[in-house]
Amino acid sequence: MEHPLTGGCLTAGVVRVGDTVRRPASPASRFVARLLAHLAVKGFEGCPQHLGWDEDGRDVLSFVPGDVPPRWQRFTDDQVGRAAMLLRRLHDATRDLLPGVRGEVVCHHDPGPNNTVFRGGQPVAFIDFDFAAPGHLLEDVGYMAWAWCISSRPDRGPAAEQARQVRILADAYGLSPTDRDRLPAAIRERLHRNEAFWRVMLDDGSSPIPRARCSDVLAWTQRELAHTEANEETFIAALHS
Repeated sequence: MEHPLTGGCLTAGVVRVGDTVRRPASPASRFVARLLAHLAVKGFEGCPQHLGWDEDGRDVLSFVPGDVPPRWQRFTDDQVGRAAMLLRRLHDATRDLLPGVRGEVVCHHDPGPNNTVFRGGQPVAFIDFDFAAPGHLLEDVGYMAWAWCISSRPDRGPAAEQARQVRILADAYGLSPTDRDRLPAAIRERLHRNEAFWRVMLDDGSSPIPRARCSDVLAWTQRELAHTEANEETFIAALHS
């Protein structure tokens, strides 16, 4: 029996069947299958396994048990640190997947809490690798710093506290001094890319996401970008204190 999984907003028709997840095939399917097979060989357990394709041509993935946060929220220092270490292990396991291809690692490109499975209150696995592609590690670390630590919402704490958690993330990932210097700009860059993405979605008449929803997310992204830019000096100071 198929049970719809409704957490995502960009891929319709994702269902659970027993201990598997079925996703409509996409242009990314072959690369994702190769990536997940490589991660399995490398012993990285923080992701689903790709099990092939079913009779309808859908990707078949192993179901990763646990909980995905229903919304973005304030996470503890330990949760932030563990998420960063999980991302570092993912990146390290991909370094030899595409030798000669420009880009240091294969990035998830959407390692937010909404794509993270928790067990016992701790992040243990990433899911939804549709955007995975070769890239610089800061593309993921910058996104994660925003998604897990930074927010324009008043109930998420002052910028100085958010900056402290960004440093915890950088320390746990093990950023080099050079990449630490570049992290604030990487956070900004990822938010600019998000803004551009949602502008396209808003103007795309074939988008599966309602226009009102795209407009709301675009406005939220712009608030997040303004908050990040206004407090960038605070983030820089925390990373070098």
